[in-house]
Amino acid sequence: MNRIRQQNGVGAVPILIGIVVIIAAAIVFAPRMLQQGERAKRAQATEDIEKLGIALDTYAQDNGSYPSTAQGLKALWQKPSEPPLPLNWSGPYIDIPITADPWDNPYIYIRPGKHDIYRYDLISYGSDAQLGGDGSAEDITNWIRVNQ
Repeated sequence: MNRIRQQNGVGAVPILIGIVVIIAAAIVFAPRMLQQGERAKRAQATEDIEKLGIALDTYAQDNGSYPSTAQGLKALWQKPSEPPLPLNWSGPYIDIPITADPWDNPYIYIRPGKHDIYRYDLISYGSDAQLGGDGSAEDITNWIRVNQ
């Protein structure tokens, strides 16, 4: 009597094909997903700088001047205790303190600004945390740069 042997499960060849397809998809889509993550971080840094700018403008309207570099962005959520003391601090000027960019590097605040001597400079150095750079490493600022 000839018995027909039944096979249950999946053979080795289909499993290998599946693994190859998954690896190929990862090779193709991983860089795109990483780029999306970097774009999201750049968008977040741009949004943070805009929020901080609005809060700094409100601070200046209330107090007649922007916080000094020494007082820093902290002046937006905590009344400064070092000179120049604000005349009419009505803060906090921002609900949640924003101290670091999406790459966990501090935002750079300079008053008076080098690019806007009447106001301030606000900078994120991007993913490389260094002045300058291209792509995801490009600086994000509150001023319009000439090369844009």
